[in-house]
Amino acid sequence: MSEAKTTDDHNEIQQWAETRKGRPAKVKGALNDGILRIDFGEPENGLEPISWKEFFLIFDHNKLLFLHQDRTGDGKLSRFNKFVDRT
Repeated sequence: MSEAKTTDDHNEIQQWAETRKGRPAKVKGALNDGILRIDFGEPENGLEPISWKEFFLIFDHNKLLFLHQDRTGDGKLSRFNKFVDRT
């Protein structure tokens, strides 16, 4: 099984997402700065597309880390990801 790893490197996060045809987004109607997501494929109704610049402003303001997996256990490109608190 492939292990997940964390990063706060903007370039690494953007490259990981774009390699999987992911786009930066946030949950529509969420309080505060919003809840970040990577949107894959067809845009989801509950998500609002945002720029990478806005994405990383929210990411840094909320002191997040990006937890992600590069490949699945059988070697396929993985889209597993989530955002976790740095502390």
